[in-house]
Order: sequence, then C-alpha cells, then structure tokens
Amino acid sequence: MPRLMNLSRAARLVGVTRVALQKKIKEGLLPSFEGMVTEEGLLQVYPDIQFEDNTFFARIGRTKVMDKGVRAFERLPGKEVLFARLTSLGKELSETQAELMRYRAMAEGLEEQLTTWRDAGEEVQAAAASLKTWLQQALQIGDYRAGFHNLAIRDSFLRVMAAHVQLQPSGHEFFVEGADTLLEAALRAGHALNYGCSNGKCGQCKARVVSGELLKVRSHEYVLSENEKSSGYALMCSNTAVSDVVIEAGEAAVVTDIPLQQVTAHVKSIDPLGGEMLLLHLRTSHDQRLRFLAGQKVVLRLGHSLSAELPVAGCPCDDRNLPFHIHVTPGNPFSDYVASNLKVGDGVTVEGPQGGFVLRNDFPRSLIFIAFGTGFAAVKGLMEQAMALDSAESIHLYWVVSHESDLYFSNWPRAMADALDNFRYTPLVAGTHLETAAGRQEKLLGGLLQRIGDECPALSDFDVYVAGPEPLTDGARKWLLEHGLPAAQLMVGAGL
Repeated sequence: MPRLMNLSRAARLVGVTRVALQKKIKEGLLPSFEGMVTEEGLLQVYPDIQFEDNTFFARIGRTKVMDKGVRAFERLPGKEVLFARLTSLGKELSETQAELMRYRAMAEGLEEQLTTWRDAGEEVQAAAASLKTWLQQALQIGDYRAGFHNLAIRDSFLRVMAAHVQLQPSGHEFFVEGADTLLEAALRAGHALNYGCSNGKCGQCKARVVSGELLKVRSHEYVLSENEKSSGYALMCSNTAVSDVVIEAGEAAVVTDIPLQQVTAHVKSIDPLGGEMLLLHLRTSHDQRLRFLAGQKVVLRLGHSLSAELPVAGCPCDDRNLPFHIHVTPGNPFSDYVASNLKVGDGVTVEGPQGGFVLRNDFPRSLIFIAFGTGFAAVKGLMEQAMALDSAESIHLYWVVSHESDLYFSNWPRAMADALDNFRYTPLVAGTHLETAAGRQEKLLGGLLQRIGDECPALSDFDVYVAGPEPLTDGARKWLLEHGLPAAQLMVGAGL
C-alpha cells in the first residue's frame, strides 16, 4: 500500500512550496487522495531528487521573509529537543525493523510451505514454483530506486530538524523549528492560536494533544488539573513537539475572537524610511503581548495628550515586535513628537486591536493587494501573514502613489519579489497629487488601475485587498466591481 503524506511535508521533502504542489495537483500532474500525496506520485513529478541538492537545504527552513527581506534558514533545535527527536525516531526505526523481520519470517515460512507441495499435481507444482521464484526475487531485489532512498533520507533528516503539527478542528498545519514552542511556531506560521500571557501564567493557550509526543521546554506557573493532564492537555507556550503531533486547539477565526487589550511597549528604534516617513519599532515585554490579526489598527498613546490610530505594519508572527509607519506632517503634534522627542526605551501605551481589514479565512484564490500611499502599512501586514501561511498561489502588490518619492519603503517589496517565485510588485505612479486632482481623479485612477486589468483580466480569480485614503479606495472599489470583481472578494481598508 503506497505511503501517504500531507502536502506540507511533501513540499519540504522535494524542496518546493506547498503552493507549487497544489498547482501540480490542480493541473492533474500529481495525484492526491483527500489532500495527501504518495511517494510514487512525488517521484513521478520530481524524478531527480538528490539529498545533496542545494535547493533542498535552501528549503529545509522554508524560506522566511523577515522585515527587511532577508532570507533566514532553519534554526537548529536545542540539544534536549534534538535528543528527544532522535530517541523517538530510533524507537520508530526499531519497531519498523522488527516488523520487517516478521514479514521476512512469514515469507520464509511461505517458501518452506511451497517446498512441501512437490508431490502435488503438475499444475499445482508449476504454480508453486512460479510463486516461489517471484518471492525470492522480491526478497533479494526489493525497491532500491535512488528516488525512494533519497526521500527516506530527507524525511528522516527533516523529522529530526522539525516536527509537523496539525491543528484540529481547523486542519491548519505548521512545523516546529529550532527552539520554538508550539505557540511560537504557530504564530510564525501565521495561525492565530488562542493565548494570553504566552509565559505560562494564564493557561489560555491550553490545548489537548490528540496524538504525538511533546517536550516541556519552559516552566509555567499555571497548574493543570489531574483530569486535564490525564485527558492530554498541555500549555502551548511551554511545550515543543518531539514527534509529529495532532492538537485540538482554539483559534481566532474572526476579529471578535480577539479581546481588546492595553499593553505598554517600549521604543526599540526610530528609523527614517523615505520622504516624510519614519519606521517606529515598538517591543513589548515578555509578559505583555498584543494579540491582533494582520491588517488591524491600534491606538498609540504618548503620555496623556498625544495619540494616533495606526495599522500595525507587520503580521502577528512575532507579537512582541510592533512596527508602525509614521507620516511626519508639519503641525501634527503626534508625528512631531515622534520625530523630535521620542527616544529609544521610552514607553508607549498600545490599545487595541480594532478593525476588520483582515485576511479571509482559508483564502482559496490568488491575492491582489492595492495600496494607496501610506495604505501600504496595512497591506504589508496582510502580505506577511499570507506569505507565512504559504497558501496563496500568487501574491501581487500594486502600490499606487502620486510621486515616485512616495514609495517610501520600496526596498521591501522588491526584496520579496526577488526572494519569492510567487510574489510580484508593480509600482503605479500618477505623476500628480491624486487626492487633490479635483475633476480628474476618476480618470487618473482608472488609467492607473487599468494596468491591473491588463495583467489580471479575470479578476474573479482573485481576492483583492485595497487600503488607503477613503476617496481613493472608494474609486478603486467602483472600478474593480465594474471590471468583474465579485463584491464578496473585495476587502477595503478605508482611511488607512
């Protein structure tokens, strides 16, 4: 019986993205069985697998896109986790060898039984001889094709380096790498597991282990009841996966699943981006994390009198680090204070999250993001989460600005386009101020958006996210709907 494996593991084995395998399945090149594929199917599509191939090592860590567009390879697990995984794999190998020995003993017994049929009729003797010859050949030759051999090596290597996790009831999947806990790994992969403090005090990340083995890597103050322990419950913030595991855990599916919070963060850095824009990087403490969904906004308060409502310009893959794009506008007290008075280490009160401009659950289509000016901050977070989830066949960013200088963070999308095969970036420059182009705005906007229509004529194949000043997002909404985009596939973040 062919061995089935999930798409996430299969993608890592052959050194491609999960989306690439989904595309092969859609094209009919790779057979699938209830979302699973076989080793044979993989080898038919990727016949030249070599363990030493550099592309394999480049994909082991599943290229992660960091804030500055840098590729980061998989981190090594700690020695305790490494020992536990090797021990688990050794036990499985021992059990497999014992099972193989039982099968060989059965085959040898069958061969002896066939030998006793010498005195049977000629027809029975001929059948017995044929079966005996086949059995001997099967035992001696086996299947030693290089592809299967290399798949086995890769699979064993990856299982030591990273454990696969499936969440129930959502069916979401991710890998636990390096020294990450289950909670950290889920967040890095773009999933919104329920949690509170993330340091073992509140118990809100409690989940039930359906199958597989965990290892406690961090202490926790929260005390599980004996009934919870016997039922397989564990804290996701304190445990990592030793083997592949299936976990029953709660996830935030809609914005109302995440409570309003107030945390104190501190300034890690304030850096110029381009034009009149600053990157304000806040960092929370270990016991004060901000739960949010990519694309949502928060209120930043400086003291008692200064505040601003801004989108988090990143995904919650690392909830301690909160980036914000600050437009320094003369006469604006908040931006003036950030530019002139705010210092590294200063405390900032963060309240939120707010807003429903978030990714659709389990988006099945390719994605188009349209950012007008500083609306880029909101779509950047959405794109980072989409890339972490690795579920979109393609991601295309159209950044629409009045002047070239308004592309204040253009190195980021360029780096993404260079690093990822399924990411495309197109800047659209009007050459005049779009928001004040009275009487000409609709024509100017239509001319710019026609580039999208030319490159993506079947808009119904996409989910489209638009963010920016309300007059421009309203114009984009009208144009997109008139050009065939179903209203249900359009998400608009106005006023961003």
